[in-house]
Amino acid sequence: MANNRIHLSANEIFEKDFKTAMRGYKQEEVDEFLDLIIKDYETFTQRIDKLHQELEQLKKHGEQPRSRATSSNQQVNYDVLKRLSNLEKAVFGQRSNSVDM
Repeated sequence: MANNRIHLSANEIFEKDFKTAMRGYKQEEVDEFLDLIIKDYETFTQRIDKLHQELEQLKKHGEQPRSRATSSNQQVNYDVLKRLSNLEKAVFGQRSNSVDM
């Protein structure tokens, strides 16, 4: 999809009239299908608007969310290292940290 431009709006789909032909499609089926497409367009539009709002909020907050995440990661790393140390003590006992050769 080289072109990111949206070609139709939900209203344009709704207002589109097709010419009828001798052996054309059933108008009811086409209308039902277009109704589904319109609902999808409206859902996508709402989702895009919501994501744009979230993006703007994140841009306003700048580095705050990242610093919280880093702090949280550091705490998790510390907790993991502490648990690992306790596990080593339980498995290997209270030996000194030096390795006998």
